Amino acid sequence: QVQLVESGGGLVQAGGSLRLSCAASGGTFSNFALGWFRQAPGQEREFVTAINWRGESTGYADSVKGRFTISRDNAKNTVYLQMNSLKAEDTAVYYCASRAALGLVPAYNYYRSSWYTYWGQGTQVTVSS
Repeated sequence: QVQLVESGGGLVQAGGSLRLSCAASGGTFSNFALGWFRQAPGQEREFVTAINWRGESTGYADSVKGRFTISRDNAKNTVYLQMNSLKAEDTAVYYCASRAALGLVPAYNYYRSSWYTYWGQGTQVTVSS
């Protein structure tokens, strides 16, 4: 059983930055693909970004390109989401998700919330305008 715990959320002014962390326990972290998703009130959960087991980003949502960066530290069993130039529309609960996924994975899988096996409880990010 894999447990994921997000942290780092909070209240920030527009234009500011936050770094989210997601610490994993259980399983073999270096084998995981990891994704960040977000859900704003009244909206569906949406893909933000993901990273494969080799540490390569698999893409970003258009709305966050150039502002957000995903990274991972296998020694710490942690994936990060650096968020810069935050906007009010980035306000949401941010979730990390994982799936053991070595080898070649069709790129579209990373964008699908249903593809991931484990989820964290989420961390709230609120950006004031």
